[in-house]
Amino acid sequence: MNLQELKKHLWNCAEILRGSAVDRTDWKGYILPLLFFKRISDVWDEETAEAVETYGDAEPTLFPEIHRFQVPEGCHWRDVRETPSNVGTALSRAMREIERANPDTLYRVFGAADWGNREILSDEILKNLMEGLSEVALGNHAISTDILGDAYEYLVGKFADVNRRKKAGEFYTPRSVVRMMIEILDPKEGESIYDPACGTGGMLLAAIDHVQRKGGDPRTFFGKIYGQEKNLTTSAIARMNLVLHGIEDFQIAREDTLRNPAFTDSSTGGLATFDCVVANPPFSLKEWGRELWENDPWGRAIYGLPPKSYGDYAFVQHMIASMAPLSGRMAVVLPQGALFRKGAEGRIRRALLEEDLIEAVIGLAPNLFYGTGLAGSIMLLRKRKPVERQGKVLIIDASSLFRKARAQNYLDQEHVDQIVAWVRKFEDVEDRAKVATLDEIKFEDWTLNISRYVLPPIGEDIPPLPEAVNAFKKALAEAKAAEDNLRTVLKEGGWLK
Repeated sequence: MNLQELKKHLWNCAEILRGSAVDRTDWKGYILPLLFFKRISDVWDEETAEAVETYGDAEPTLFPEIHRFQVPEGCHWRDVRETPSNVGTALSRAMREIERANPDTLYRVFGAADWGNREILSDEILKNLMEGLSEVALGNHAISTDILGDAYEYLVGKFADVNRRKKAGEFYTPRSVVRMMIEILDPKEGESIYDPACGTGGMLLAAIDHVQRKGGDPRTFFGKIYGQEKNLTTSAIARMNLVLHGIEDFQIAREDTLRNPAFTDSSTGGLATFDCVVANPPFSLKEWGRELWENDPWGRAIYGLPPKSYGDYAFVQHMIASMAPLSGRMAVVLPQGALFRKGAEGRIRRALLEEDLIEAVIGLAPNLFYGTGLAGSIMLLRKRKPVERQGKVLIIDASSLFRKARAQNYLDQEHVDQIVAWVRKFEDVEDRAKVATLDEIKFEDWTLNISRYVLPPIGEDIPPLPEAVNAFKKALAEAKAAEDNLRTVLKEGGWLK
């Protein structure tokens, strides 16, 4: 089965849920666990068949080592599929038992969907869902983990499209932006990767894919992949996503990163540190835990205490504290307001600049991120800059690099390549990039507002002032005439007196 065929099957599941009481913003919490349940069962069947070939007719359960995951008796996909009634209860039981049988790899992986609530999901709808997926073979012999993972992320992206009003950007970052951040960080074989707001795990997967495309062995990442995510369903999706891509040795913690960081170092008494730290935290998070940071046991507010209603620099400082002392580097998505807001954020930004931690800022086009039309930015920081970059910050205006679509703007590969090239060259580019010294930034009162350093080019098609004034007067007259005509139509129709 190719990718397009699999995408079609998965989206058909979403169409089935249109007839249910499940809010469409919650579809992901039902379809994706079902997909994963079917995948586990199909792989288990393949492994059992291989064991029969190897060991003959001996009882397969005598050889549990042949299975990547254990499926307890009565908890297979076909067991639930053959259940005549109370399908949701049977499905919930099977998923919970599989989690219990695989505590190290599948703990809470199926999320918290309410399968047993028949007011939300009738037996008929659940059976239709399962019958639809039963037509799809998801074992290793039938489909590659890459194709399955790509289809999975396609579905997550689709949910982001229908979930705009609920800030889908908090759990799904466009793959082009992810790819650009990872290209800039350039993770190497064997380095550790950490995402403190990992959502569905896309950035962690992109780091592994980056090493593989460069000819490296992605297995050197195993045991060095870490993510933390507050939302239970989303963290479960991240775990499923990694496993579906063939990654098994990782740690995804379901905790509030700012209030309760999950990864610590007992030898130092501080946070665990990593070579690459990357994240797209929720923009300007309110009620992020300032009261705890006033006496933060991990000492993360070393550069200042962020304001109560803006959690951006709390995430930045947590990520700084999580960077390895020598090799540590990080990329974080921020709203552009974080580059120039004053007050507590201005003081933190100044401290980071004076410490020479900020290497580059990139201003992006508006409407690139799901769930917000705001223009975002990427801030790059490094614990130890190369000598030639010390005391300098590269400021890039990439706001004109995008492809406009009906409801969303997109970064194409050519745009990503251009931005990455500018970062790597680290030099002035007319109307695009400026290498600013700390003295220049100090002169601008420590702001990193892109327009203070890089001005957009003045177009050659700008008309002379008298011509522009005449065009404005003409447009004003046409607008007034249109208003008068509308008023006449409304009066003649009796809608306006």
